Amino acid sequence: MTDELVLCRFTILTRVELHKMDLKVLFIATLSGIICYSCAQQEGNDCIKANAKSCGECITVGEKCGWCTDPVFLKQGEPTSARCDELESLKKKGCHVTLIENPRGSVTFNKNVPVTDRSKNGAEKLDPKDITQIQPQKITLNLRSGETQSFNLKFKRAEDYPIDLYYLMDLSSSMKDDLENVKNLGTSLMVEMSKITSDFRIGFGTFVEKPNISTTPAKLLNPCTGDQSCTSPFSYKNVLKLTSDGKQFNTVVGQQQISENLGSPESGFDAIMQVAVCGEAIGWRNVTRLLVFSTDAGFHFAGDGKLGGILLPNDGKCHLENNMYTMSHYYDYPSVAQLVQKLSDNNIRIIFAVTEEFQPVYKKLQNLIPKSAIGTLSANSSNVINLIIDAYNSLSSEVILENSKLPNGVTITYQSHCKNGLVGEGENGRKCSSIYIGDEVSFKISVQAHKCPKQGQSEVIKIKPLGFTEEVEIVLNFICECSCQADGEKDSPICHNGNGTFECGACRCNDGRIGRQCECSTEDVFSDDMDANCRRDNGAEICSNNGDCVCGTCECKKRENPEERYSGKFCECDNFNCDRSNNKLCGGHGRCECRVCICDPNYTGSACDCSMDTTTCLASNKQICNGRGTCECGSCRCTNPKFQGPTCEICPTCPGVCTEHKECVQCRAFGTGEKKDTCERDCSYFNLIKVKDRDKLPQPVQAFPLMHCKERDANDCWFYYTYAVNNNAEKEVHVVETLDGRWMCG
Repeated sequence: MTDELVLCRFTILTRVELHKMDLKVLFIATLSGIICYSCAQQEGNDCIKANAKSCGECITVGEKCGWCTDPVFLKQGEPTSARCDELESLKKKGCHVTLIENPRGSVTFNKNVPVTDRSKNGAEKLDPKDITQIQPQKITLNLRSGETQSFNLKFKRAEDYPIDLYYLMDLSSSMKDDLENVKNLGTSLMVEMSKITSDFRIGFGTFVEKPNISTTPAKLLNPCTGDQSCTSPFSYKNVLKLTSDGKQFNTVVGQQQISENLGSPESGFDAIMQVAVCGEAIGWRNVTRLLVFSTDAGFHFAGDGKLGGILLPNDGKCHLENNMYTMSHYYDYPSVAQLVQKLSDNNIRIIFAVTEEFQPVYKKLQNLIPKSAIGTLSANSSNVINLIIDAYNSLSSEVILENSKLPNGVTITYQSHCKNGLVGEGENGRKCSSIYIGDEVSFKISVQAHKCPKQGQSEVIKIKPLGFTEEVEIVLNFICECSCQADGEKDSPICHNGNGTFECGACRCNDGRIGRQCECSTEDVFSDDMDANCRRDNGAEICSNNGDCVCGTCECKKRENPEERYSGKFCECDNFNCDRSNNKLCGGHGRCECRVCICDPNYTGSACDCSMDTTTCLASNKQICNGRGTCECGSCRCTNPKFQGPTCEICPTCPGVCTEHKECVQCRAFGTGEKKDTCERDCSYFNLIKVKDRDKLPQPVQAFPLMHCKERDANDCWFYYTYAVNNNAEKEVHVVETLDGRWMCG
């Protein structure tokens, strides 16, 4: 008998018992005979493998796992973890559906204002805070491990949505002609932007470089050469806060002077950082925010400050005093990553308006900054208005969703449903293109938790379209406990005199206690996993399903019959499941130990049904099996194929057989011969079968040996017959019913 094969003789097992047995093949005796069932051990069942000790542990394994709260659900020898299983398995094992704890997640819409439809509001001008482009605005997700919760997000570009545009210009001497053209930008841009929105504001800022010029007093006052008048050098200056007065923009820009420095790359990154983080000084509203960056030169970035002895990394904070960046000599230039983060955090879309010479450099930068655009600035910035309009349309026609940092163990996926029935998956599921004013698109967003957080039960994440101020706030609640735990009885007497809380049909043990009923102290047990000490191996049942694991030791079950018992370290042995012979355990000639027969003296075999006594094998000549065989289990096995019979003394084909039986055949077949008077007494030891002619006699191709005989009687007549001993040790004689020879024999 092996671990993989058990003969369950004359036992009808229930489905519940079958499910619990850790066997690969079961043979079950039924009324109609023995039926073979394949019951491969359950593999891939995460609920069982988790070895959950409580309902809370169980439901966090996966969405398929349920916990049976029925106090009497467990069978003798089953651990508490057996309460955690797949739902269908629990039902099959007898747990009523009303007693299965199986919480599900949910989606709740806390704020779900519809997106703004301007056709309903007519030409009425709305406050920016009253315009909705994204729906919903706030939701709560109750997440259970492994279960996905999904919701739809709508986005619609609103008509007449307010726009703030800040124009950031390089004021190095090479931009002198550009400054002249930008002086009229305010009113001209107001006219063009009025075609897009009635609520437009514009601001202006300039930058040159960190102190990288001649330090002579005259150069500090006027860094330009010759009789050209220039302003003192600076890193960044906020010239005009965002305003809806285009004429004021023209006036302020007209008062600006160019400056000069010694190097070609400029401090544009310093300026972008301050524009992004100094929201109050710039005047940003929670509307569409555009930053136009205009230059004909490259840029310095993090690390370049070392050339001027500046080692402290940029801190990403606002340092404006009197609208001047005052810490350029103290902090290094920002990194590209810092700019990307700050522009995203403040919902600013940047437009690079750069000369053709620097297009390759800024295109690489554009690829690193989401929701940015680039346009070719003419030599004197005369095309700046068209560049801004084109870039704005390009930026606004694409919506890309981004989310804040996710809690550990939480994943999110997107599926976009764009115009013309286009559906996007993966990274393409985050975006839709060719979106114009009034267009509505939607996204299916799916969130899944793979485990519960270690601290706290709630987290908040946010999703928003890049470059837009509106966002969806998502509150994540994690289902880490079962509702039945609220009704738990603390220090319950059921849990070994109050050593645990009785909840959800089982004991949750106090610190320092373990066991199904918290009956064990961790100081007395070598391992927290007591069940492991009660298994022969990882795939075996606890105590071989024949006992209870008590504090890491198997206590075997008792049997109704006191003569029958389980034994062994893992209760793997018994004294009643050995082979039987003649319906007797071990043939009545031995005892059963650990499912193996220990035979009495002179008996052997798996059922002790083989006698080693040779007296039954003695032939008439006092030889064992007539010297022509071996005595096995009290019977002869003839080694000479000619000999048969219980003692190998019968030889149907040996010489003299025909003469030996002649007289009896003659008297029984024809009523003649020397034994005709004593025929009934002496010749009844064989079966006689008459045939019509010699062709009907048996041939020596049958299963047992035979002898063909031809004998002559007293009248000189011949008769023909065969002699054989069949497989049942019966002697058979086939005889031709007519004599042969002279004419009088017929």
